[in-house]
Amino acid sequence: MTRWSEPRSIAVPWGGRPRPLRGRCPGVAEARACPARYFLSKGSALPTNTPNPDIEKLQHYARVLRLDIVQMVGVGQRGHLGGSCSIADVVAALYFHKMRHDPKNPAWPDRDRFLLSKGHAALVQYAALAECGYFPKEELLHAKRLGSMLQGHPDLKSTPGVEANTGSLGQGLSIACGMAAGLRLDGRPGRVYCVLGDGEIAEGQVWEAAMAAAAFKLDHLVGILDCNGLQAMGPVAQRFNTNPLPEKWRAFGWHVLEIDGHEMRAIVQALDAVDGVRGKPKMILARTVKGAGIPFAENRVEFHNGLLDAGQFEAACAILSSDPVPPAGKGGN
Repeated sequence: MTRWSEPRSIAVPWGGRPRPLRGRCPGVAEARACPARYFLSKGSALPTNTPNPDIEKLQHYARVLRLDIVQMVGVGQRGHLGGSCSIADVVAALYFHKMRHDPKNPAWPDRDRFLLSKGHAALVQYAALAECGYFPKEELLHAKRLGSMLQGHPDLKSTPGVEANTGSLGQGLSIACGMAAGLRLDGRPGRVYCVLGDGEIAEGQVWEAAMAAAAFKLDHLVGILDCNGLQAMGPVAQRFNTNPLPEKWRAFGWHVLEIDGHEMRAIVQALDAVDGVRGKPKMILARTVKGAGIPFAENRVEFHNGLLDAGQFEAACAILSSDPVPPAGKGGN
């Protein structure tokens, strides 16, 4: 099993900026000459659903996911950097702590399901799947290329670990409701986690699904709303204001928690806390920063689907890289 060095800091306070992290990232020319060396590891499966999470280790994985995202975007080509990085801490907590899943058996019937309704942020899910060992990390080098197993939006037929084709915004929660209802009918213990975007919930289908989930008391369905405040064309509050969020979800019959989506301990506590809620679906409102972890991209709408020049690419890698020194081995590994 590949082991990781502990991070010095990656949690980004809502509205704040991360401190630069010590480390070295090869230059762009070196990356292109030997791309496989440009990743921190070859990926490895980790036991999940650990009772005593190592918060620093989860913070480290969030940083690794962000570095993988930057590598997939590359230089001079567009990629959904901002919304992938904003939800990276939550995705790290799900894949490396909370969810029950088996990279060697992606179709395990009792697994928990992860639905990325905001499918344009597929890069963060691809990074998590690769780090867990669903496929070789080298595949990340081919993301978004014709014929690649990693397309611009999640494709269940191409990518092991993907549960549904998503990215036509507004549809993911409906799919998650169907999965949750099916698991209950089959007597399966799996939970369904669905990540939505705060711009996406302008879609009416989201609220039809929200009513259905409450009506059918789908209490093993957990929605996570990435509240980064920016959609493709500008601030959500100016383009199509979907606020107030807590009141709306409660009015639709959901149990609602609101957290800092970059504070790993708060994320883990929220994911654990909703397990005890019975009789209604749960929504975690994660207040996040678009482009979190990359200072020049934070809260910048142009990085919703932006491109990096060579200097920005190297700067992002330098911030997110660290020396791969084995950790002390504490926590739930």
